[in-house]
Amino acid sequence: MTRPATAVGAAPVDNLRGAILLAAGALFFTVEVVAVRMLGGRASDGQIVFARAAMQLLVVSAWIVLSHPGAFRTRRPALHLVRGLTSLVCWWLYYRSFQELDLALATLLTFSSSLFVVLLAGPVLGERVGGLRWAVTLLGFCGVALAALPDLTGVGASPIGLAAGLGAALAAAALVLQNRILARTERTVTIMFYIALVATLGTLPAIVVDWQPLGAGPLVWLALSGGLGTAGMLFTIEAYRVGEVSALAPFPYLRLVFSVVAGFVIFAEVPTPHVLGGALLIFITVLTTGRAEARK
Repeated sequence: MTRPATAVGAAPVDNLRGAILLAAGALFFTVEVVAVRMLGGRASDGQIVFARAAMQLLVVSAWIVLSHPGAFRTRRPALHLVRGLTSLVCWWLYYRSFQELDLALATLLTFSSSLFVVLLAGPVLGERVGGLRWAVTLLGFCGVALAALPDLTGVGASPIGLAAGLGAALAAAALVLQNRILARTERTVTIMFYIALVATLGTLPAIVVDWQPLGAGPLVWLALSGGLGTAGMLFTIEAYRVGEVSALAPFPYLRLVFSVVAGFVIFAEVPTPHVLGGALLIFITVLTTGRAEARK
């Protein structure tokens, strides 16, 4: 199942393992945004992003000191800076969209980045995108469009939330490609450390300008969201280290299923038939690609 890596220093390509890691990461990311929603406006956007970045910085720094002392060194400081700034923009827009929109709709908007990832995987990363990957990726994108259409064309969808969600999706597509490039020469802990360092420092001016007093409840939700987001990112980076971007593109769609369940159980958000139909298409996409990779 595991095939030789295509570049020196890269992990062997194992798309099945990458898919499993992405599925676990999707669950962590879903619980993360539930924690953000539970804040109920009791923390500013800057505080939410700072908590996410600072938690990752603390966890990864301790991990490096205890297990990988040499991981602070990097061969790609400029790319780490770009990666960190892209993460800062992505997180800011991402959390804003989840505060403005229903859980399912905000999650759906994140998937609009997948088609762009597949389009760029060939020219940017040199990956071969076969017919099956094109087909299942397009099927998943159609599922997203079907599920989002009633909300995007109806009354009540926040224009700010929609713009934030689409902007976060564009930034996320860039992050996927940056992860794959960095993973060729950099350790996972190194990537995560510099993401957190750049994002933490970049958020400091915002929390000073827009500071809100925080009680015990908001602090717990902030810590929970930051920890879960860190775990989800670790799984995601590892997934794209061992798997090809174009092959793994359908698997983050599992977040749609998780978000529909969480929205219904926790926030009484009832999914429409269109949302359920889109979720079914995405589920079929995941199963089809997973079985194809297992046969390989």
